Amino acid sequence: MDDPVWTQLCAEAGRAAANEPVLADLLHRSILDRPGLENCLAYRISRKLGHHAVSEPYLHELFVEILTADPSIGAIARRDIIAVDERDPASRGYLSPVLYFKGFQALTAYRVAHYLWNHGRTEIALYLQSIISQVFAVDIHPAARIGGGILIDHATSIVIGETAVVEENVSILHEVTLGGTGKERGDRHPKVRCGVLLSAGAKILGNVEIGECAKVGAGSVVLSDVPPHATVAGVPAKIVRRGVDTPAEVMDHNI
Repeated sequence: MDDPVWTQLCAEAGRAAANEPVLADLLHRSILDRPGLENCLAYRISRKLGHHAVSEPYLHELFVEILTADPSIGAIARRDIIAVDERDPASRGYLSPVLYFKGFQALTAYRVAHYLWNHGRTEIALYLQSIISQVFAVDIHPAARIGGGILIDHATSIVIGETAVVEENVSILHEVTLGGTGKERGDRHPKVRCGVLLSAGAKILGNVEIGECAKVGAGSVVLSDVPPHATVAGVPAKIVRRGVDTPAEVMDHNI
């Protein structure tokens, strides 16, 4: 079956191994000796998350099992890789997110934890959340629902709560919080619709909706709904512009 993402990734890994022989073993073990992207991701992420209470070999087997059982995870991972490469100017192709970028790696590991959560294995899902947070500094509850085509740029100090929803083609910068207000139970976290850009340090708190293709300025605190195609900024955030088109793709943080 034609797999252009995997084909390009292998080509980039081959060139990198030739240009930097000291990394050749890493590139072969992680990518070039793997049968496909799913196995590559299982190996790479289990290497990152292993050596704690649960061993790396067990995590590798678990990841392979889940990525095989649910092909949609691999399909979404391909969309995430493309999103990173298209929107992040620091990306040097598909090799960068797979091998180096902790935002992509944490998001892929979360998708495995989400699968486990939805199949009743809540304890191992919560264990993975804890280790993902320790290793990548990204804390995503396994019950949160996150679509495909997601860029998590830099990723440090990202928090996404239990009942949060992040739809398709969203871009999220470091230190973003999709959190509760601290006093509610039940459905208490934000709903982020398609095409939204959440700039660095934005805090969205409570069961509020960030409308399609909206933009939240850096350092803003959002406590109420944001209309589609609006830009909000400030503490508390207020509308400063309307008529935004595709902020998650353009990645323009000006307000």
